[in-house]
Amino acid sequence: MTNLRKEISTKDRILDEAEGLFAQKGYRGVTVREITQKAGCNLASVNYYFGSKHDLYQEVFRSRWIPRAIRIRRTFERYMEQEEAPTPAAAVRALARAFLEGPMTEEERVRHHQLMARELAKPSEAFELIAKEVMVPFLREFGRYLSPADSGDGADENLMLNIWCIMAMVIHFTFAKEAIIRITGRQYDPEFRARLVEHIIHFALNGIDLGKTGANP
Repeated sequence: MTNLRKEISTKDRILDEAEGLFAQKGYRGVTVREITQKAGCNLASVNYYFGSKHDLYQEVFRSRWIPRAIRIRRTFERYMEQEEAPTPAAAVRALARAFLEGPMTEEERVRHHQLMARELAKPSEAFELIAKEVMVPFLREFGRYLSPADSGDGADENLMLNIWCIMAMVIHFTFAKEAIIRITGRQYDPEFRARLVEHIIHFALNGIDLGKTGANP
């Protein structure tokens, strides 16, 4: 049992330190030696648990980034269950709350955003993984609330652009927290988060062409 706990601890330490370093410096800016030094283990540990730096990077997304994204989606679904009717307004509210009031800690929020920002700027195999397992399914689910008659599979380009605009706005207010605090002078307390949720709903429903997507607020 002691050896098992040691193995789990070492593997988790490597993943935690690797995630933090990859988020701060990007894949090419981090060496395996740097990761193992921070994790307090030897170079062979990376090969033993992950095979290579490339595989370790993929595992960071598979075991750290994706589970966090799934938690956000589950939070969105839970908020939708609490709504009286599955209207576009309800869906936007649930989405905004899932991110702004959701399950991530501050450290997770920063790492999540930094990793995703790097993948958006220069996609790798990790982006293909998260697009397939997280982004596309979530966008389709959200899209069905905006346009119930549409399958949400991307056939309606206008709908997909609307979905992406709403998602981008929600993500920005979630991950640009420090910049928004400095610009507005407001802290991200519950009152201001609620204000942001209502702002996002108003802007989204007045900014998208609901007539073409077939949705009604």
